[in-house]
Amino acid sequence: MDFSTPTEVIVPPMPARLPRRGRHFLQRLGRLGMRLMGWRIEGAFPDLEKFVIIVAPHTSNWDFIAALFCDLALDLDAHFLAKHSIFVGPFGTWLKSLGGIPVVRSASHNVVAQAAGEFARRERMVLAIAPEGTRRKVESWKSGYWHIARAAGVPVLPVGLDFAKRAAVIGTPRLMTDSLADDEAALRQFFLNVTPKRPELR
Repeated sequence: MDFSTPTEVIVPPMPARLPRRGRHFLQRLGRLGMRLMGWRIEGAFPDLEKFVIIVAPHTSNWDFIAALFCDLALDLDAHFLAKHSIFVGPFGTWLKSLGGIPVVRSASHNVVAQAAGEFARRERMVLAIAPEGTRRKVESWKSGYWHIARAAGVPVLPVGLDFAKRAAVIGTPRLMTDSLADDEAALRQFFLNVTPKRPELR
């Protein structure tokens, strides 16, 4: 990625009910990273205590870097799911500090139920998921985000990483219905105008 001339970082005001980390050093670090990359936040988060964020398109390792800087700059207390076996020692502690939630992925453990259980036991929770699940070109998304949102009774918020605008574009939260196909079609509509780092992999 080409780094642009540092400019003022545009970060929207954060609603009162949104879970925050309260880590001002990391927030300053995130805003510095956004400034160096020339990125901004476009749109605003809903004033909700619990929801699932789906982040797309995912075509490059730069997606993670841009998303991480934006997350830190917002001071958003967003969580992600990861295999329990990597939460070992200091590395595991560090992952948890970034919002990692260990889950057991096996036939006898239901990841959707585990994630829904985390929503149930927390007063506030935002869970971020990349529905494509890979940087490669895919025809359909993994449906985990839909099942988790339905099981937890929370809406899904689409957030696009637009490399043409150099912006994280925040959409509108949507409650999932009983039709995965209809919900995915509506969410995909939001991402049609979002330009990925590698458009050929869309």
